[in-house]
Amino acid sequence: MQSAELFAGCGGLALGMSQAGFRHLYMAEFDRDAVATVLHNKAKGVEHVRDWPMGLEDVRNIDWRKLTSLDLVSGGPPCQPFGIGGKKRGNNDDRDMWPEAIRAIREAKPKLILFENVRNLAGPRFRPYLEWIIAHLERPNLICRTGESHVEHQARLSLSKVRKDYRVVWQIVNAADFGAAQIRHRVLIFGIRNDLDIVPRQMAATHSRDRLLWEQYVTGDYWSRHRIKRRHSPTLRQDKSRVELLARAKVEPVGLPWVTIRDVLADLGEPNGKRNHVLQSGARVYPGHTGSLLDLPAKALKAGDHGVPGGENMMVRDNGTVRYFTTREAARLVGLPDNYEFPRSWTESMRQLGNAVPAPLGAAAGRWLTAQVGVRRVRRVA
Repeated sequence: MQSAELFAGCGGLALGMSQAGFRHLYMAEFDRDAVATVLHNKAKGVEHVRDWPMGLEDVRNIDWRKLTSLDLVSGGPPCQPFGIGGKKRGNNDDRDMWPEAIRAIREAKPKLILFENVRNLAGPRFRPYLEWIIAHLERPNLICRTGESHVEHQARLSLSKVRKDYRVVWQIVNAADFGAAQIRHRVLIFGIRNDLDIVPRQMAATHSRDRLLWEQYVTGDYWSRHRIKRRHSPTLRQDKSRVELLARAKVEPVGLPWVTIRDVLADLGEPNGKRNHVLQSGARVYPGHTGSLLDLPAKALKAGDHGVPGGENMMVRDNGTVRYFTTREAARLVGLPDNYEFPRSWTESMRQLGNAVPAPLGAAAGRWLTAQVGVRRVRRVA
């Protein structure tokens, strides 16, 4: 299936979509360093990446009417206007690119839509804007009038008798629930063009914390797999009560276990100075920044406004000490292959990785969309 990727960054979502079977006909990214990273790996011949038509481009300058053969438009509009750590200016922030994402849908008319953003977009402060995004994606041809606020525009969209062009659903997901070794909550927006007569559904999780706890503290299989001494009690208090409930119920949780830091780093070894696996000094614990435990998925990597914040980008080793993740380790937490290199500094590379969508989440979302389109008998809605 043919696709276009907006706001591609260093390629996390794009890689996941490629793994799900999508072929990118067009890719756009405005950040020079992120583009340099992708082009570096394209030149190296990294699988999937070698075929990407990546370019340094401002989405505001793209004429999407030339790309009308697309099956999918996907991407993650900049999240800084809506993130918890920023100024939270939302649609008043010059970096808000949701109108451009919607314009791409209006002009290219793809069969499928997949956009992602921070969970805070669904919070009380920005929920009205999210509702406008959904309403406008459903009817992208009903353009906002000059001087019309998004609230007024949404009201007009909601009252419109014009047939919807897309059926759109959204949900909050945790990347760990879909095989990523990172606890990263995001808003996903799925859309299917109305003429396909398919009702989009929300994604169903494939991995769970309960299954991980079961294998760690009920059966002990997790510790056997890693050839280390079995531990009988979890570190976190909330997990202890959960393990007790699981043990009493004696019902094995379905699905796969969360993927832990120990799982994805097991064969990597300590930093050796090669392939971005370089030790960074200075990691320390302070209030609110305590690092990620090895036997859980990592906390969400953060890009940071002024360098890299310590707690979100360091591990707690078995002896209780902490150190920063190397770029190579962080890339594994994002789901990038070991031959995917970052040619810039550690700080810049970690910024790109902190902004990246974990590839396993992208792959799961891409497969979810294609599976729905492949369903032949669907419920008809008015």
